[in-house]
Formats: sequence, structure tokens, C-alpha cells
Amino acid sequence: MRQRRSIFGALLAAAVAVGGVVAIATAGQVTAAPAGGYLHTAGNRIVDSTGATVRLTGINWFGMETDNKTFHGLWSNRTWKQQLDQMTSLGYNTLRVPFSNDALKPGATASGVNDFVNPDLVGLSPLQILDKVVDYAGQKGMRIILDRHRPTSAGQSALWYTSTVPESTWIDDWKMLARRYAGNTTVIGADLHNEPHAEGTNPNATGACWGCGVVERDWRLAAERAGNAILSVQPNWLIFVEGVSCPSGGLSNVWDNDPSNDEDCGWWGGNLSKAGEFPVRLNVANRLVYSPHEYATSVFEQKWFNAPDYPANLPAIWDKYWGYLYKSGTAPLMMGEFGSTLANPKDKIWLENLMAYTGTGVDGMSFTYWSWNPNSGDTGGIVGDDWTTVNQAKQSILQPYLIPPTGGGTTPTTTTTTSGGNGSGACKAVWRQDNAWQGGFQGSLTVTNSATGAVNPWKVVFTLPAGVTVASGWNGTFSQSGTTVTVTAPSYSPSLGAGASVALGFTANGTASTPSGVTLGGAACTA
Repeated sequence: MRQRRSIFGALLAAAVAVGGVVAIATAGQVTAAPAGGYLHTAGNRIVDSTGATVRLTGINWFGMETDNKTFHGLWSNRTWKQQLDQMTSLGYNTLRVPFSNDALKPGATASGVNDFVNPDLVGLSPLQILDKVVDYAGQKGMRIILDRHRPTSAGQSALWYTSTVPESTWIDDWKMLARRYAGNTTVIGADLHNEPHAEGTNPNATGACWGCGVVERDWRLAAERAGNAILSVQPNWLIFVEGVSCPSGGLSNVWDNDPSNDEDCGWWGGNLSKAGEFPVRLNVANRLVYSPHEYATSVFEQKWFNAPDYPANLPAIWDKYWGYLYKSGTAPLMMGEFGSTLANPKDKIWLENLMAYTGTGVDGMSFTYWSWNPNSGDTGGIVGDDWTTVNQAKQSILQPYLIPPTGGGTTPTTTTTTSGGNGSGACKAVWRQDNAWQGGFQGSLTVTNSATGAVNPWKVVFTLPAGVTVASGWNGTFSQSGTTVTVTAPSYSPSLGAGASVALGFTANGTASTPSGVTLGGAACTA
């Protein structure tokens, strides 16, 4: 039902030359890894080795599934490490890595790498580049999910096998990857096959079905075979299983003008409506995570976007296709892909409602947004064509749901009321430390203008303990002089009306274990 287009051909004209091999850490060797070790499931939660709930709030960085066989954007003027640094500074704690089986073949070569900017990648194979990303992501506290996105770089497939990539190759390659990263707790699991979907028209279905019992087409049975094969060599991995598009494996028979023949179909990989009746059965308990995909109108104009009760109809649709698995406590959910260009106002409403549906805090549903890359033709990315500038419209919607790496807990809230504003009254500033990790923390500050008049442009000033520096911030322009931090209004939101609030967030280097480590005596809505 959906075809994703990647716009990158013209950008690869300056593809790089091949040089000498750079020594790297042995695959699977743990040089640094996120706290909490391997993950497993408990009811509808993902938990770490200590039993603490973990919410994966991540991003997709694609390219290894294409002809380049490695991450896109390596042709830009930014190093690969700078891109990972920015992902973590924005709050993404997980990286989903799409790949094709072509990238895993002996002799496979990576292209589209700027060797002047990334000299440490020159001459490396796709898997060796992946090793380096895994190692550095672990140092940053990120977790990694590997996603078999395509059998070959030519394109996606409805089934998990093709005439040139049989099921045996699919499973053998997964077992190879499981062995390669054995013992490396940064790599937490396998997304078995991307977006199984329908082919043919009912009753002549030839695509992936769920629970139909036809061995060659039943995706649920294939997921069991592959999942159990992986767990036989790496029992610690999570197994991520996507849905199908139509449970029967064939497109709805829409041409006969008889609605009674029409099957209820959803997004490619997004329909888990039969998983309750026909669950995936794995030989190792507490390893299954269902992983639906969900998109907006920039990908396809589904009928529910034009319903008269939109967007109030959305929660029931999500409940039907996949949300019921989470709400019933059957299994955790991790939305592996969701995204939009946000060009249509409907899509902004969709994204806001979808994120609210996932829930807030560590107990919410996990997700990896599509995508980091700007060159996804039907969604765009979190960064722009320069691979640096953040699309703030998207980031601002996602930000309240992101839990940065690594670990840490939520501390109590401190409220400070100060005078200010272009009118009588006061501004209330609410501080919360959202997360902390070794050497840094994330804080959020919600400022409400309780004055009688609007502030345009608004500005907030607060102080940090000595030695603490802001690394990045959002929903405002952050500057720091000594311990004083000034946040000025971004161009897209210059005014703060009477009674309105603005939620600011930042990551900082240093330690602030309690809210008392930050004083807000200077915080005010001042023009």
C-alpha cells in the first residue's frame, strides 16, 4: 500500500574514493554500553536487568538498506559522530538501523562517504562501519535495534523471502548478526522484516497474511521460525515483530462495488489485529515486542483522515490495529516507524494525537521516529538537507515524550513565582529534572504567563550551579554567561499570551541531582 521514496541520487555525485582499512574494536566487544544490560519484557513493559521500566524513544537513521550500504548523510560536512551526538542531545535514546541483506554479503562495499570529513571510515565494509556506530552509540548511552528492511537494496518485499534471497539466507544472516554482537548490550534486538504486506487481490492473495496457516505466506509463523532461530544463538535479544497490511494477505476486493467483500486493511506492517487470536510464540519467554508502523497523509490518504469525526476517531483505529495488545497487557509495543512532512495541517493534528495516545513518561509506549534523514521522500526528516538544522515543528511535538540516554529518574517538581510581564501579575516557572546520567542531565522548565498582557517576544532567565553548562536546548534560543542562562523566543513562537505557557527543555553537562541545584529567582516573562 505504501512506497517510500529516498531522494539521494544527486547528492552522491561526489562519492568517495577507497583508502586503507582503519583498525576498530572487535565486533561484539563491549567498550561502553547503556546502563541496565539486556532488556526483556514484563506484561506490556520493557524492563532492564534490574527490573526498571525502559521506554525506547528513538529515531531511524537509514541508508544501509540502499545501494550505498551504509548510513546516509555521511556525504555531508558533518562527521558520523556529530550526527549521533546531536541525536542524543535532542533526547533520542535508541537508534533503529535499517539494512538489506546485500550490505551483509562478503565483499560488500560502502559508498557515499565523505572521506575528508570521515577519514576513520575510509575502506571499511558496511558491517565495520556499523561496528563503529554501535560502539559509539553505546558510549553515548543509546541502544540499537537492527531492522531487516529489504532483502536486496533494490526495494522492499511483501514477503520475508524472494527468489534470490530465500528464507534460509534471511535466517542465517540474522544468526550471524546475533553472534557478531553477542555480549554487546548496546544491540538489544532484531526487527525481523520490515513491513510485510498484501499482494494480489482477494481471493487470489499472494502477500503476507497473519494466521492464515499457509506456510509460504503466514508472517506469524515465519516470525516464529526466525525469532526462535535468533534466540537459539542469542537468547538475550528482544524480537520485534511487525504486523501485516491485510490479514488475508490480499488487497480488498474493491472493484466489485460490494463493501461486504472489503477486508479491513491498514498500513504496511501496521495491522496486528489478528495477533491477539494468533500470537507469536517464542521459545524464550519475555522476548516478544510487537512493532506496528503508522503514517499520515503525506504517505497515503487513508480513509480515516477524511472521516467527519477526525481526529476523535483515531484512538479507536489504533486500538483496533495494535493498541489493544498494549492495553490488555499482552505485550509491549514499539512503533518502529511513524512520520510525516507535516505539510498538511491534518498531519500535525495526527502526530499530536498519536504521541498523546502513546502516553507520557517512562510507562508510555516505545517508538522510533521515521526518520533522522531529510531524504525520505514522503516524510522528510528531523534534520534538514544540511543534515544539521532541526525541524522544530516535528521536534517540538516529539520532545515531551523523549527520554534521553541513559537512565536516571524523575525528581520532584519545584515551583517558583516571580514578577514580570507586560502587565500586572506574575509568571510561574515550574522546574523538573527529567533524567540524569553520568556527566549530565536533562531539565525542563514550564513558564506560564499569568500577567494580563501578552509578552512579545518573551524571554526567560535562570541560573545554574557553578560548573554546569547547557549543551543544547529546545523551544527557545539558549545562551549562557557564567551561571546565568538566557532563553529568548524562537522565531516560530515569538509571543506568549496572557495565561499561555511555554515548555523549555535542555540537556546540560554537569551534575544537578535535585531541583535545588537550580534557582529560578531570575525567571520571569520579560520582554
